[in-house]
Order: sequence, then structure tokens, then C-alpha cells
Amino acid sequence: MTTETEATPAASPTQPAAVVHPAGAGRQPGWPPAPQATPPALKSAGHVIVDSLVAHGVHRTFVVPGESFLDVLDGLHSSSIETIVCRHEGGAAYMAEADGKMNQRPGIAMVTRGPGAANAHVGLHTAWQDSTPMLLFVGLIPFAHRDREAFQEFDIKAWFDTGAKRVMVLDHAERASEIVAEAMFAAMSGRPGPVVVGLPEDIIRQQIDPALHPAIPVAAGGMSRTDAAALEAALAASSKPLFVTGGNDWTQEAADQLTGWLEQHHIPAAAEWRTQGTVSFDSPSYVGPIGYGRPRPTYDLLEETDLLVFVGTVPGDVITDGFVCRQDWTKENFLVTIDPSLRGRSGPVSRQILAKPDAFVRDLAGISLPAKEEWKAWTARMRTEQQRFAALPPAAPAPGRARMDTLMANLVPRLPEDAMVTFGAGEHTNWAHRYFPTRRYASMISARNGSMGYSVPSAIAASLAEPGRRVVTIAGDGEFLMNGQELATAAQYGATPLVVVMDNQEYGTIRTHQERHYPERVSGTQLKNPDFGLMARAFGGFGITVTEDRDVPAALDAALAAIDRDGVFALVHLVVEQRVKAY
Repeated sequence: MTTETEATPAASPTQPAAVVHPAGAGRQPGWPPAPQATPPALKSAGHVIVDSLVAHGVHRTFVVPGESFLDVLDGLHSSSIETIVCRHEGGAAYMAEADGKMNQRPGIAMVTRGPGAANAHVGLHTAWQDSTPMLLFVGLIPFAHRDREAFQEFDIKAWFDTGAKRVMVLDHAERASEIVAEAMFAAMSGRPGPVVVGLPEDIIRQQIDPALHPAIPVAAGGMSRTDAAALEAALAASSKPLFVTGGNDWTQEAADQLTGWLEQHHIPAAAEWRTQGTVSFDSPSYVGPIGYGRPRPTYDLLEETDLLVFVGTVPGDVITDGFVCRQDWTKENFLVTIDPSLRGRSGPVSRQILAKPDAFVRDLAGISLPAKEEWKAWTARMRTEQQRFAALPPAAPAPGRARMDTLMANLVPRLPEDAMVTFGAGEHTNWAHRYFPTRRYASMISARNGSMGYSVPSAIAASLAEPGRRVVTIAGDGEFLMNGQELATAAQYGATPLVVVMDNQEYGTIRTHQERHYPERVSGTQLKNPDFGLMARAFGGFGITVTEDRDVPAALDAALAAIDRDGVFALVHLVVEQRVKAY
């Protein structure tokens, strides 16, 4: 005879023991059991990461694929996120960094382990020094292979800890969505910056509950009553106040509101190096850029002003000309930044106001003072200096070799009101600083860490983010070849920037330093270049090479027409003379 116990199947971790009632026994209360809710269908951690990015408002990611994060790539396949496949990890990281400068959320790049991560490091450094919100996802070796010198193994925290706000590794699959939320928060909170997220290839394949972690709100700060009272008192006592705008943490609404407030009070505003456009180029309050290549009057302005208000940035190395200008601690400096550490600051601090630009401008609107006649005269004087500095050279071509002055004189009148410019590093950027009409926030996208190779990737990111705008990038010949192959990415995804390559057959900035410190001993700076116009055509765009100044206007017209007519990128290769002979 079989007993009841013997007839009952043994419980297992996946199958609970069956409940058996004695023969003839009536049904007990609560029997049969109430139906249970259907457990959610599981998803892989890699797919949950993609779902979390979508929930955080990510529209685009820039990738160079690798087998280490295949499950994330698979998740992207059916998501709303556009996947931009790049030709080099440095180009992908630059595109993500530029995307972070233009939007109110981090730019996203994805690369593989080891060599891929190393190549992407340049974009991370740019995001760190430029205070740009950015997430770099890096595929990693399997968790089980760690610390065994596996193929392409590297220590992600040792590599990136000093150049990122946080370095996070997904070692527990069930935390996938939480890690994304934490990374997004870290990139945007306080002083924005890059965050690195490591994804072990076996962990991201594990099946988990697909519930998403909520977005973590970012504090914006603001002016306290005492802050507002102190700023109002400082303004009332000032005869020559000056605002300096900078950083990548603005909205157009705040930029417009600040511009209106400055104009109402006849107070001038300068722009941090390579961030022009927050206060419009056309505003009567705009008095020019501060940084390398700035006009002398703008340099003098920092010493002459009796009240300096930095908004969204701090007076750092470039602004203070190597920690030299504006170092007198008797000077009045108000620093408006959400970063309590004031990292990168140089010179005196009278008061720090912990606020992001939008929150500060919102509170600034409550301060209204009668405009002083001396403010009007002070602003008008500096505005006249800026207009003189930015006045275009003659548009008529000159005899001889092509000239950047002629190109800019013909380009600027052909630009729409909302045109934007991008560029990397080198002396070719001075023409953009001086002449390009920046009329909106984020109409100048550049690398303030002086990183070369940024021009083409940033122009592609800008064109994809703002397909209705005219995007111009100005590259040097040395810089262009560092990431010029990303023109293939532009052709693949329909980006339509106008690329101007100024070709003087040398690394011009370094040549300038050589002439200053080692005269007549040029070494390691000379270049022999290909036909960049032909190269552009090979990549699927419009390309034209110009050697004579008389041909510049027609070349520009042809390039702009090709963009509008054919929907392709266009490149103007401008072969200019070297300033001095090569010895």
C-alpha cells in the first residue's frame, strides 16, 4: 500500500511540491488557491540597458561595434534609438561629446574593450575638460575571465578613474537599469562630465526582470536671498560690470532671458573661449570672446572691470592667460556654478552662487536696477571694439593663392540666421572665433581642451541632431586627417555639413611656437597632403579643391548648392600659402 507521503512528488528548486488532499476529504477554505499574477517576461540585461536609455530620452548612440557588447547591439536593433556606426572609436566618442553639448542629456558612445576603449579616451578627456555630459559604454571580457590576462582585458577603473566623474561596472545583471539611471544622474549633476560604464559580455546576456529604474532628478540650485542681495549690492556699487557666459548647461530660454536682462540694464557680456552664442553675436550687450586668439581690448576688459560675474563656468587657465590675468584678490568676482569645488578656478572669489545657469537666470530676473549712464558708456565702448574686430574683410578676391579671409567674407553673407559652426584645434579656428555669427546657444561647438580631430565628427553629430540647420565646420589639414574618414559616416546617415579644410601644409600652431622659441629651425611640423576635394567625392559627397583666391566665391556657391540640391555633405579644400618659408 502506498502512503500519501510516498505518493507526493518531492519538491525541487523549480517545481514546488504538489498539494494532495486525503481521499474523501472535503475542500478546505481557500482551496483552490487564488490565481497568481503572471510573472513578467524576462529580458536580457543588455536589452534592459537599451530600454532604460530610451526611457531617459536618448535618441541616438554612436558606436564602433565589438563582440563584447553584442546583446546591447541586439537590443538597439528594434529600439527607437538611432545607431550611428562610426569608423573609429575616437570619432564615435567625439560625436557623443558634441551631442552632449547640444542637448539637455548626455551624449552616448559605445565601444569595445581594450583597444576600443583606448581609442575612445580622447573624447572622454574632451568631455572632462569641457564639462560635457557623456556616457561611454565599454564592452568587457566575461566576468569569469577577469584577472587572467584574457584577450583584450584591461582594468577599466585604473584607466578611466582620473578622467571621468564615475566608472561603473555592471557585475550584477539585475542592476542594469539602476546603473543606467545612476550614470545619467552622475553625468548631469553638479558640474557635468563623462561617466564610463563597463559591460561584461556574459553579465549582459543574463535574463532579468525588465522593470525600469526611475530617472533620478538633478538639482539645479539657485540664488538664495542672501546671494541675490549680495549680487544686487555689488551691481549697485559697480561702474563697470561684466558678465561672462560659458559651459554646456544652458537652454535657449535661459540664454534669451539673460540677453534681455543684460540689454535692459546696458550691461556687457563676453563669452568663454569657444562657447559663443549664448548672448547673440548681434546683441548690443555682446562684447566678444575671451580666450586664445582674443582681441586685445577683450583681454584688457578682464582687468578693467570692477565686477566680474561668471555664469556656467569659472575663470580658468585659458581665460586668465595661464593664471596671470585677474589675479588681484581685491577684485570683485562672483562665480555662478553648480560645482561646489570650483574645480579649475583661477583668481579671486568674492562669492560663489551654487546654481545651474537656468536657475540663476530665473532668479536674476527678480533683480532690477536703474541702468547707469556709465554702464551705457562702458558697454557701448566695448561693443564698438567687438564690432570693429568682427567686421568682415573685403569679399572681392585678391590676386594669388586662396585666402581664408576671402572665404569667410563670402561665406558669412550666405549663412541663414541659425547657422552653427564646429571646429577642433589649431590656428584655422581663429577665423570662426572672429567672424562666424553665433546667434543662438550651442551655435559654436568646439573642443575647449584643444583636441585635434574634432571638426568632422562634431559636424556630423550637429547635422544629425539639427537636420534643418546649416552646419559649417572649419578644419586644418593636420586636424582633418585625424578623423576625416568619418565622412563615410556622414554619407551613410545623411549628415550634410559644409566642411572647409584650410590646407597650409603644416601643423600651423606648433610651427608658430617653433618660430617664437626656435627661429629658423622648423622641425616635425611639415605635411604633404592629398587632394581633399577628391577624397570627399570618393566618400560620396561633393568636393572641390581651390588654389586661387578668385575661385573661392564660385566654389562656395557650388558646395552650398550641392548640399541643398543633393542632400550630401560638401567639402571645400582651400590650399593657402604658408605664412613663412620652410627652412
